[in-house]
Amino acid sequence: MPVDPVTARELVHRVFDLQRIVRCISAGELRRQDLGVASQGVLRMIGEHGGRAVDLAAKLGVSAPVLSRHLAELEGLGLVGRERDPEDGRAQLIGLTEVGWTVLREVEEQRIARLQELLADWDETQAVGAVDSLTQLVEALGRGARRSPSPPSAPISADKSPISADKSPTSADKSPISADKSPISSTPEEEDHLAAR
Repeated sequence: MPVDPVTARELVHRVFDLQRIVRCISAGELRRQDLGVASQGVLRMIGEHGGRAVDLAAKLGVSAPVLSRHLAELEGLGLVGRERDPEDGRAQLIGLTEVGWTVLREVEEQRIARLQELLADWDETQAVGAVDSLTQLVEALGRGARRSPSPPSAPISADKSPISADKSPTSADKSPISADKSPISSTPEEEDHLAAR
């Protein structure tokens, strides 16, 4: 049975709320770090997958030029290195340096400690339930994104919309929170893909 449009709208809102909150938390922590949120996402993806830039860009959901700018920053900081692909001498494989692995571990440990702090009133059952639900959501959205996009269904009728005329979103509700103050520019959508990593 398909998801009801009202439920789908609510899920979209909660996903964006989660993304906004994570970016706000990350923005506060950036004051103590040289690495922006988007670059941290790239660093994590390289740590998990490594490989060719074109494959990393596809996994991150960003364009090659955007990834290239982040890679240049990470290489400049000594966190990422390149070596020839033994299977294709024309290509290069991207991986973390020893310093890169150290920084990635530190970033992850800081994020874990901060999350534990923020969820101090949760128990393990709640945390595991959230992990399970988020995992299912990510997997379902990933499967859906890999299929060819279909046209949207009929719009939600006004009587079913959770947003009434007197409660329409304000400009503050619509504006993205920019947590990454790095000189590397990219579209908000690409930054969101990277920051979520």
